Amino acid sequence: MSIWGKILGGAAGFALGGPLGALIGAVAGHAVDKMRTPSDGDTEDATKRIAFTIAVIALGAKMAKADGQVTRDEVDAFKRVFRIPPEEAKNIGRVFDQARRDVRGFEPYAQQVARMFANNPAVLEELLDGLFHIARADGQVSAEEMAYLQQVSEIFGLDTTRWERVRAGNMEPGQSSPYEILGVPHDATNSEIKTAYRKLVRENHPDHLIAQGMPQEFIDLANEKLATINTAYDNIQQSRGGL
Repeated sequence: MSIWGKILGGAAGFALGGPLGALIGAVAGHAVDKMRTPSDGDTEDATKRIAFTIAVIALGAKMAKADGQVTRDEVDAFKRVFRIPPEEAKNIGRVFDQARRDVRGFEPYAQQVARMFANNPAVLEELLDGLFHIARADGQVSAEEMAYLQQVSEIFGLDTTRWERVRAGNMEPGQSSPYEILGVPHDATNSEIKTAYRKLVRENHPDHLIAQGMPQEFIDLANEKLATINTAYDNIQQSRGGL
């Protein structure tokens, strides 16, 4: 069963707990009481995969509320990048709408997932990247969305370098430099650039991220991030005549 089916099975909310679990429970209703054990066991890995997925939906919904509107482009981007099966689209929409109506702010959701992945900042960076992808689906990231995303980044505990790297990677060509994407200064030595690049490739490799708790359904997003890193490195290499 895909991660989407497990989430709306109801048991996920019980296993996850906290505001993210409550969100699932509010949508699944009494199913949470009837199914107390996830089909693949109440393991830490399964719980983290569910937390990542629900956090994307909940924080995406809150971002839409901050922006004041949800465009069709944003909805289509969400469905495409996160591999939502057609038969689950309606259920995921219910979670999205429930999160948007929830009177609590976005902070509790961000704080819960930040605690769960405190030792895996690359996963949190990938989650933030996913939110950026949704925000820019309509062709631009509004000032309200940018401010929201920066607040989420701060709650995640991501440092300035990571924030700037994610932001730069989601800008239009020409609006950011490959140095920003790699998180190195323009006067970095060739050796420093190589070291930063290799570290980013290790951290952002899809297999590594999935092992740390990112669901398989988000593999397209991870591959796109890795391609951005590789392109930035290639551009620096060409501009310097080799590294």
